[in-house]
Amino acid sequence: MESQIGVVFQDFFPAMVEKLGAEGFMKELCNGFRLLMDGEKGVITFESLKRSSALLGLQDLSDEEVVCMLREGDLNGDGTLDEMEFCTLMFRLSPGLMKNSRNLLIESIFNEM
Repeated sequence: MESQIGVVFQDFFPAMVEKLGAEGFMKELCNGFRLLMDGEKGVITFESLKRSSALLGLQDLSDEEVVCMLREGDLNGDGTLDEMEFCTLMFRLSPGLMKNSRNLLIESIFNEM
């Protein structure tokens, strides 16, 4: 998938869901969030994302591109991403997950019962 900043990402999320199941996939998303977040603030900040960008192979991102990435997922307007905003953004950026989101929801509800 090509993002607005021109970086091409392979959408591996549907394959991960297939292998891990909905619950396992959500745990992995949460692990990804923790990897990128500011440990003291508990959210992904500009600084924590910039610092972690090398882990993602994106060490050459400009400050403006990092701000755009945050803005894309920042639903409450605080300039950071909390865990829910991060997970929501990851789903929105994956066409395969969006297509199968109803099935994932049903599987998650079924596993909670």
